[in-house]
Amino acid sequence: MRGSLAVLALFALTSGALAEDAPAPAEALPPAAAKTLKPAVQRADQLDLLFAELRKPGIQTDAVEEKIWALWGASDSPTAEVLLNQAKIAIADGAPAEALSILNRLIGANPDFAEAWNKRATLYFMMKKDDLALADIAHVLDLEPRHFGALAGKGMILERQKKYAAAREAYEEALAVNPALDNVKAALKELDRVEQGI
Repeated sequence: MRGSLAVLALFALTSGALAEDAPAPAEALPPAAAKTLKPAVQRADQLDLLFAELRKPGIQTDAVEEKIWALWGASDSPTAEVLLNQAKIAIADGAPAEALSILNRLIGANPDFAEAWNKRATLYFMMKKDDLALADIAHVLDLEPRHFGALAGKGMILERQKKYAAAREAYEEALAVNPALDNVKAALKELDRVEQGI
């Protein structure tokens, strides 16, 4: 059981980290249309197209996921993006108090930035503050219901709390959004073994 949680925790952290360097998909909209739309609207339209891509058979999902994470990490505020990156670095450096301080400031100034809430939820999960993590995940899903990383994280927390039925529901919601999440599929198989007493 602990093994599947560790793998999923690594997924939650590294997915966002990989996406930092991934370029946002400029090809998603025609150039003329892209110029007339606000950046947040452009990102929303690009996300719609990318989520549709995830459901196509035979698609290279890794590249699509990286583009989605890159869009989630983007903000109309350059300062917000800098702070998010600083928080990621602090987490990677094993400085949770510093990361939490950065994320608290970031969320206070940008309460509609879903990825800031998600990163703080990940940090709370690592700190074993499950109720705080679940509260932040609820904010993420209010802002971006398709956030498969947050849904997977919710499943991980509920699994750790031995709330297996609720964990299964969260994992299944994540797979409904992104059917290519192998770590989530593995977690569901592990839940099957736990529930069957194997």
